[in-house]
Order: sequence, then C-alpha cells, then structure tokens
Amino acid sequence: MKQIIECVPNISEGRDAEKIKIISSVVENINGVSLLNVDPGEATNRTVITFVGEPQNVIDAAFLLIKKAQELIDMSKHSGEHPRMGATDVCPLVPISNITLKECAEWAHKLGDRVGKELNIPIYHYEAAAKEEKRKNLANCRKGEYEGLAKKIIDPKWKPDYGPNKFNESVKKSGATAIAARDFLVAYNVNLNTTSTRRANAVAFDIREAGRIKREGGKISGKIIKGKDGEPLREPGLFKSVKGIGWFIKEYGIAQISYNLTDINTSPLHEVFEKTCERAEKRGMRVTGSELVGLIPKKVLTDAGKYFLRKQHRSIGISENEIIKIAIKTLGLDELSPFNPKERVIEYMLEDNNNPLINMKLSEFANETSSESPAPGGGSISAYCGALGAALATMVANLSAHKRGWDDRWEEFSDWAEKGLQYQNQLLELVDEDTKAFTKIMNAFQLPKETDTEKEKRNKAIQEATKYAILTPFEVMKTAYNSMEVMKAMIEHGNPNSITDAAVGALCARTAIIGAFLNVKINCGDYEDKIFVKEILTKGEKLVNKANKTEEELIKITNSKI
Repeated sequence: MKQIIECVPNISEGRDAEKIKIISSVVENINGVSLLNVDPGEATNRTVITFVGEPQNVIDAAFLLIKKAQELIDMSKHSGEHPRMGATDVCPLVPISNITLKECAEWAHKLGDRVGKELNIPIYHYEAAAKEEKRKNLANCRKGEYEGLAKKIIDPKWKPDYGPNKFNESVKKSGATAIAARDFLVAYNVNLNTTSTRRANAVAFDIREAGRIKREGGKISGKIIKGKDGEPLREPGLFKSVKGIGWFIKEYGIAQISYNLTDINTSPLHEVFEKTCERAEKRGMRVTGSELVGLIPKKVLTDAGKYFLRKQHRSIGISENEIIKIAIKTLGLDELSPFNPKERVIEYMLEDNNNPLINMKLSEFANETSSESPAPGGGSISAYCGALGAALATMVANLSAHKRGWDDRWEEFSDWAEKGLQYQNQLLELVDEDTKAFTKIMNAFQLPKETDTEKEKRNKAIQEATKYAILTPFEVMKTAYNSMEVMKAMIEHGNPNSITDAAVGALCARTAIIGAFLNVKINCGDYEDKIFVKEILTKGEKLVNKANKTEEELIKITNSKI
C-alpha cells in the first residue's frame, strides 16, 4: 500500500500573486505530487501551501519550492504580522496514510540535509523531527525571528541542524527554515441548538486541553486564583492536544464550538464529539451536527465509523464506504451542507484509476473478458472468484453478528467479518495485478533487439516480467487458500441459515487456487531459473492438494447440516 504524506510549507509572501503562483506551482513538476491548496494572507504577508504524495516525491517537491522561494523572496525587505524567520519559514511533513510520524521525521531530516547542503539555508528541526528537547517547540526555534537570526546562528546553543551557521549574504536573503514532522491538524466545528456564545464556551472549556481559569467557589464570577508566580491557575480540560472556543455563526444562526485537534491519535475526533454531546446536554443544550473544515485523512472517518458501529454492537467487517457513511450520519457532518467524502478525504483526492477492472460494472467486466483482448484472462478471473468467495464468507459473518439471539457473539463474528473483508480486498487488488503482470510481459517482448546490448536488456526484462507473472497468481493461490479459514469458521459456527453461502465461498476459493495454479505453471515454462520453477511448482501443488482436501471437508460438513 502506498505511503502518503502531506507537506504544508508556509512562505513569507502573501501579497504578490505572481510570485506565489510561481513558487507554489513548482511542486507540480514532480510526478505523483498533488497541489491541494494555496492560501495567501495579505496582513500576515504569508502563504500556506498544501501538497501531498509519496514521501520521496513530496521531498523532491518541497526542495524545489524552498529553492524557488529562496530565489524570489528577499527576507531583508520582508514585513508582516506573522512570526517568521525565512523565505520558506516552516515546512512540516504530516503522515497521512500507511506511514508513521517517526518515518516522517526521517524524511524531514533527509530534506533538511539536502536543503542545508545544496541551498545553503540554515535548517532547524522541530516537533517530532527535533534533535533536542528545546527545539521541539517552534516558538523556541523561531525566537528572535529574522531580525535576531544573525546573532542566533552563531550561538553554539542554537547552531542550525543543517546548513551554514554564519549570516552571509545568502542567508541574509533567504533567512532560515524550520522543518518538522507533526501530526495532522483537524479543524472541526460542533453545532449547538443555541445562539449563546457563552454557553458554547462553557462546553469548549470542559473539553479543550487549556481548560478554564480557576476561580474561587468554582463560579464564573468568583475571584481568579493565582499561583506563586502570579499567573492564573487553570483547571485542565478533558482532552490533550485540543484547542477550543465558542462562537456565533451569523450565516447559520447558531453557536458553534470550534476545535483544533492537533493529535488525532491522542484525542480522536469521535471521542471529542461524544464528550461534547455529553457536556452540552448537561447544560440543557443539544449537539445538532458538526462540520469539518478543509481536507482530512481517511483515518478520521473510518476510526469514527468503527467506533460508532462497535457502540451499536454491529460488525465492522463491512465496506469502507459503509463505515464512512455511518461516521457522516452519526457526526452530523451533512447538517449544514452536503458532505462528499470524495472531495474531502485526502486519500480519495489522490486516487487514480490504477484498477480499471475492479471499478467496472459486472456486465462491463464480463464483456471485457469475452472480447478479443487477451486480458483479463484466467489469472484475473481466478482472483475475482477468490474475492467472491471471501465476500460470501464475510456476508455470513456479518449475518451471524446481527442474528437475533446471538447478541453476545457479535464481536466474535465481527472479527471474522473483518478478516474476510481483508482477504476480499487483497484478492480484488490481484484482479488488476494479474492483468498488469501480463502487460509487463507484452511490453518486455516489444523492446528493441538490434544489438547485443539491446538483446541482453530485453531478455532481462522478459525474465523479470515472467517472474512477476508467476508470483502474482501464486499470491492469488495463497490468499484464496488463507480465506478458507473464514469459510470453515462460518460453516462450523456461523448462522445456520447461511451455511450454504459459506460453502459456495469455499467452492470459489478452490476454483481460484486451481485456476491461479494453471497460470503459475504456464508462465513457469518461459522462466530460465529452473531451481525457482521447481520450488514454486512444489509449493503450488501442495496448496492445491490442501485446498481440495479443505473443500471436500467443508462440503461434507455442509451436507450434514442441511
């Protein structure tokens, strides 16, 4: 699965539209990077740019952006309301999909090293990328701003992590850049059935990390309680990494609580929503819905959907679309305006049509298969049979989880449904993967073969493509066989009214295994590494024998129960 990160550089230019366009658009020179948003601010003289993609592509794009900002922005002439110290002031990397914060920090260091060496810009790493505790806080790294940079970078305590530690002519123009790895910030508003900002604030103070100022008697009119340092003491709120305030939205005629969730792993959105509902109700109010601002990672909605399904004692082994639909309805994200996940979820915005077969209608897929085109062929059809088998077993698990009288077993069957869905999705991916494997072989055969070098290159490409065309259907075999554990569990323990559906799933799995093995064998004929061929054929024969035995056993059990 692809790793996806978001990069949100802030450049010190918010007034010159042409410069902003030139700087932001350079990221589109890198394949696989999507520029999602450019948000200039005139008063701050600062622009926030957002783009996403796979890590290496994003790092390459970020480097180009920092380089172009260095060329076009002269910090010695810059002024603005927002704190800043460089042409590219900050450049945080944010994990979006299938990547950890720690891995993002490693990429941040790679970017910092490259920018420091090649562009001679002083680099400070902050938050999760910080190399020492005092640098975790951006405010510390940026203290003194651009005007204090000349003294700061020669101070041994504040030597840049990368790049020069002298205020030369180049640094005078570019300033310094702070590069980070940080979690995604979710801007989230909760709607209340009140017009009172004060009432909304009361709930916000319950929830947010900063809480509220302590007062004598615990009353809002009570005298502020101060600490030994003379500063007001605070009663912390329920959630860390959450900022919140109440306000009145004239456009909607209601009060909202506006939250910033700066760590969705520490304080998940759905938990903040739940507690907000609880605290609002205690004050005689009701949450009527909520609103997400900007783009969000898919995880925010899938985690929420699974959370609410579990609360209902419902299976979570259902499609991603259905899980997200539950989240949208429960959170009331479509109360004020339609909420379309395809336009609001970062991963969906990055989707390309790399899987044309599984995105077809059933009739289209059948017609494509029956056409004179050699693909999709037996390999893809085998994978699809396996996917249908896993889908049937998952259906039985979901029916079992929802069966009347089995309420105490919903979690057991939910676990099986989730496992079955994973097999189903893996096999669906392999439907297109098998066709891609065939295409790789065809492309390799079309390479030029005029010279000895070309012949050698062509033969190597053919062999690599052939090996891939062997391993892909073998992966279908393994996945389809593993999925039979779900059919077995459902035939033995699942809803007795659906036992034959699980049995048909087992028939599909066996078909997928035998069909895929035929593809393995025919492609092995053209592969030159005979040791590898012998090993893979031996493994394949064992899988076929085990599948036949398992299918025979499951059909026998099924017949004994009907």
